[in-house]
Amino acid sequence: MDRRHFMKSSIMAALANPIQAMAQSKTMKIKKGHIAVIGAGAFGGWTAHHLLKKGYDVTLLDVFGPGNSRASSGGDSRVIRGIYGEDKIYVDLVARSFKLWKRYQKQWQQSLYFPTGALWFFQVDDTYAQKSLPIVNQAGLKSEQLSKKEVEKKFPQIDLNGLKSFYFEHEAGYLPARHCCQVVLENFVKKGGEYKQLAVEPGKILNNKLSELILSDGSKLNADSYVFACGPWLSKVFPDALKDIITPTRQEVFFFGTPYGDSSLFESNMPVWVDFGKKIWYGIPGADWRGFKVADDTRGAEFDPTSGDRTASETGLESARNYLAKRFPSMKDAPLLESRVCQYENSPDGNYIIDKHPEAENTWVIGGGSGHGFKLGPALGEFVADRVIGNKGIDSFFALSRFNNDLDKKTQFNP
Repeated sequence: MDRRHFMKSSIMAALANPIQAMAQSKTMKIKKGHIAVIGAGAFGGWTAHHLLKKGYDVTLLDVFGPGNSRASSGGDSRVIRGIYGEDKIYVDLVARSFKLWKRYQKQWQQSLYFPTGALWFFQVDDTYAQKSLPIVNQAGLKSEQLSKKEVEKKFPQIDLNGLKSFYFEHEAGYLPARHCCQVVLENFVKKGGEYKQLAVEPGKILNNKLSELILSDGSKLNADSYVFACGPWLSKVFPDALKDIITPTRQEVFFFGTPYGDSSLFESNMPVWVDFGKKIWYGIPGADWRGFKVADDTRGAEFDPTSGDRTASETGLESARNYLAKRFPSMKDAPLLESRVCQYENSPDGNYIIDKHPEAENTWVIGGGSGHGFKLGPALGEFVADRVIGNKGIDSFFALSRFNNDLDKKTQFNP
């Protein structure tokens, strides 16, 4: 067959079967490279999404699935707020994330962001909020300090005894974590991304590059670059390189039933809240009708995210009940509806890790996100994608090199 007849017959075949023609066109589209992302949580899922948008061929892998109950991005709800002390880099990421959460909520026609506002109250020094307020407002996130009288009038359901100062974030709220992870994956696949639910082991590192991934089904996966965003498992995947920088800790969360017929503690009348005292408590009112969520931000004992016992302790429950009775009097003796044991996977200084593997230039390690990483997922995925493809350099604030020196092991609020 000569060239003219070949072209004519190809065009006729395409016209006869437009769906097949579209598929062929999609297959023939030139990709910029193949990137494998390990972990379909807030960091990995959004990174995969942004890399795909930038024209890369992306394979996303997760052993238990997006937002699963063993993941740090699992569970029912996460706080989204802008107050971050003096850390402008986080405030800027939050401001960007607010825009992206709203954009994709509209674009995907999914409920992803619930703006309840956030009330902060301090029993102790409030420098953390004071220094953050001008940075937050400069970023376009309306926040203000309130007087005790203003809070008493607006939120009479809270006992303000022992509290010194109050701050309110108007745009803050909560995100349905598990649902968000699943929606990101669904749209990633719709746009042509590949998802595999398999366990992953890194292959050999040769000539400063990771050679391949070894998958639990016996196959191997080769890519140009690899992004490991596997949360509490990150140090286990690279024990020599990360030297147990990520140490998961056991965290308990409780959901209590509000008094029958009392709507004052519903999310329509009550914001997300944070209570700074000797301990830091935080909560979310009524997300997805699961009850009044209460959690202690204190770091728990070391925890195995794969096989650890996720039964809540009597001590933790008693502590949560005592706190509720003190701060929300109508919740005294409230029935426990649900409890969860999850984990934090913070770095020693509370900041993220976004850097190349020290021995493999084509491999990135992304972690240290819980509990404060979920809200930043859309912007952080964008941030990581730009660095993986070389558009921007590694930020020293998140670099592994900071752990070469003695760390200032600060306590950072991270729900």
